[in-house]
Amino acid sequence: MNVDLGVAVVGFGLGGRVFHAPFVNAVPGLRLEAIVQRRGDEAAKAYPGVRILRSFEEALSDPTIQLVVVSTPNETHFAMAKQALEAGKNVVIDKPFAATSEQAQELVALAARKGLKVVPFHNRRWDGDFKTVRQLIEQKAVGRLVTFESHFDRFRPIPRKATWKETEDPANGMLFDLGPHLVDQCLALFGAPDAITASVRKDRDETAIEDAFDITLDYIVKEGLGTHGLRAHCRATYLACENAPRFLLHGTKGSFRKYGLDPQEPALVGGARVPELGSGDDWLREDDSAWGELTVAPVPSDPGKLNRSVIKTEKGDYRGFYANVRDAINGVAEQAVSAEDGYRVIKLLEMARVSSAEGRTLKVTF
Repeated sequence: MNVDLGVAVVGFGLGGRVFHAPFVNAVPGLRLEAIVQRRGDEAAKAYPGVRILRSFEEALSDPTIQLVVVSTPNETHFAMAKQALEAGKNVVIDKPFAATSEQAQELVALAARKGLKVVPFHNRRWDGDFKTVRQLIEQKAVGRLVTFESHFDRFRPIPRKATWKETEDPANGMLFDLGPHLVDQCLALFGAPDAITASVRKDRDETAIEDAFDITLDYIVKEGLGTHGLRAHCRATYLACENAPRFLLHGTKGSFRKYGLDPQEPALVGGARVPELGSGDDWLREDDSAWGELTVAPVPSDPGKLNRSVIKTEKGDYRGFYANVRDAINGVAEQAVSAEDGYRVIKLLEMARVSSAEGRTLKVTF
C-alpha cells in the first residue's frame, strides 16, 4: 500500500505560492510537509499547519521529505536540483528545467543513476485550452493540420524594478520563462521537429532580457504513402497591448481560433482555494464567453459555405500534474512529463538562440 509522500516546496514567490503549494496540498497521497522560505511569514500565514524551513539544507536532511519542488530564481534551478537528487530526493523543477542542455543532460543522468524522478514542471499540458486543442487535432476537426500557432503575450513596456526576472542572465528572459511552455506543448502534440527557425529579440526601449521571440518548428509528417509539411509557430512578446489568439489552427477543412489564457493562475492570484482532488468539489471551468470557435467548410469544393461552432473548453486542472508525479514515484504510472522532455525543450531553446543570431534554419538533432 502506498504511503503519503512528504513534499517540500522550496521558494514562496509566485511559483511556490500559486502553482505548487496549492496543488501539492490538494492531491491525496502527497503531504505538504514543509515550505522553504528564507525570509518573511507569507508561507506561515497561508499554511499555518505546515512547517516553515529557513534553509534548503534543512529540507534535504529531513527523512520525512521524499519530493522537493524547486521554485526559486531560474539561475539556481540546476544547482538545487542536483543537490536534492544527490541527497536522495525526487525533484520537480519549475521551468526552465536548467539553464543549458548540458546541465539538463546531467540531471537526467543523475536521476537515472539514483533511481529517482526528476520532473520538469511543464504544467501547461494540463491547461484546458491545450487539452481542447489536443482533442481537436486527434479528431482531425480542421482536417489535415497545416499550421499550428501558439501565443503567450503580455503587455509590459517598462521593465519591472527589483525583480530577478528582469536581470540579465542566460536563464532569465521571456525565451526561458514562457518558451518552455510553448515548445513543450508542441513536443507533446507533434514530437521532435525536423528543423527550427527563430527570432529572439529585445524589443522594448529598455530591457536587460530577451523580451520577445518567434520560433518556427517544421515537421515532415508521413501519412499513408505520402508526406506533408506541418509548421508550428511559438510566439511571445511583452509588447502586446492587444492579444493575438492563444491558439490558431489551420487545416485542409477549416480553422480553430481560441483567445484567452487558462483561468487557473488568475483565480489563484485572486485568492481561490483548490479543492482536494476527488473530494467532489468542482475546480474551475472556463467561462463560455472565452470558448474557441471552429470554422469548417463541409464541402471543400464550395469553400464559401462555412459552418461555425463554439467549442467548449475542456477543464484545466494542474492537480493532474502532481497526481501523475505521485503515481510515477510510486511506480504505478509512467511519468507524463519525462526528464528527457525537459532536456529537449532546453536544447530547442538553445537552438532558437543560435538560429536567431546566425539568421538561418537549423536541422534538429538531440
